[in-house]
Amino acid sequence: MSNASSAELPKIVDPYKLAEHNSVLEGEIPISALSRFRETVLGFEEGAVCRVKLSFYKDDQRRRIVSGELEAPVNLECQRCMGSMGSVLTSQFILGLVTSDEQAQRLPKDLEPYLTDDFSADLWSMAEDELLLVLAPYPLHDRAECPANDDLEAYERDGPSAQPEKKTGDNPFSVLAGLKNTKH
Repeated sequence: MSNASSAELPKIVDPYKLAEHNSVLEGEIPISALSRFRETVLGFEEGAVCRVKLSFYKDDQRRRIVSGELEAPVNLECQRCMGSMGSVLTSQFILGLVTSDEQAQRLPKDLEPYLTDDFSADLWSMAEDELLLVLAPYPLHDRAECPANDDLEAYERDGPSAQPEKKTGDNPFSVLAGLKNTKH
């Protein structure tokens, strides 16, 4: 995606009309306007935006498709040190536009359904759904960069003693092996 400044992405559009005309929409969505997503991240810079590019078209079977890419800079909470870590979330996706569950079931497995009204789709909600899908379940700093790295190293053993000790001795199941070989 380009770094050029963009206008705000329209919130509600007619995706079927856009697909008929092979339209491409590019724009930005203020992250502060995405309430579900905003609650799942530690924070973001003031004025941060999600940059979005969406292409609407019809495929060979005349299904209406939207393919898109997005990126959003956010701060996540490192699950190792519980500190803030900057991250840029990115996603590339392809969705089949449908108006019912029956249409969704007829889509090929490689095409995710996106349920819309007959003549409108909320693009901000679509982008927010994709951002939620790409969130890491356990975000972590790179180990060398994590502030908790010194604490982790203090708890880890170095050298050969770091391997669990192997217990030598009889296998408790060896008696069973002997019974298996005897004939009654």
